[in-house]
Amino acid sequence: MTARMRSIALLAASTLGALTIGSAAAHADTGADSAKAVLQGATTASYFWDDSSGRAGDTGLPASGKPMQKGLAASPSWPLMTEGYVVYKGKKLPFFVGDRGPGDPSSRGVMLDLDAKTFAELTGGTFNPGTLGVDGVDGEGHIKIQYVVTKWGDGVGRKSHPVAFSTGAWAEKETASVSTVSVKR
Repeated sequence: MTARMRSIALLAASTLGALTIGSAAAHADTGADSAKAVLQGATTASYFWDDSSGRAGDTGLPASGKPMQKGLAASPSWPLMTEGYVVYKGKKLPFFVGDRGPGDPSSRGVMLDLDAKTFAELTGGTFNPGTLGVDGVDGEGHIKIQYVVTKWGDGVGRKSHPVAFSTGAWAEKETASVSTVSVKR
């Protein structure tokens, strides 16, 4: 990251006051389009394709009920229908959270599961509809990406940096917290 990008990221963090360092592997520090960001950071991403075919580890239709499509991502903790974009080696592509996951890899820092078509476009590979995988990436199944959340989805999930699936954050319902203030007379 260049010094200019770091300056922009620091300015965005101080201006928005919305960036916090999480305890997970992901962290905030991208500087990309920060004026529209509600959260930004970096993590490792994998890929999947669930079209209800039962092939290649396919687990069925995505949790949101939306059909598998380019731009659909799985998060272990963000609310469904959260929107944003990812950046990899200068390529920027949109995503929305339409499924849950990755499961076990999230405990090892893989905090976003991109659809295979988006993964292929980011890496220069080709989506293979026969295997539901990505060809032409020398077997690479994980990439370091930057993410920017631009809109939180409604419903359950944690509106913060992603945490492992095993934490159960994907099922948490955020409620407005009310602080009690005592007044001395």
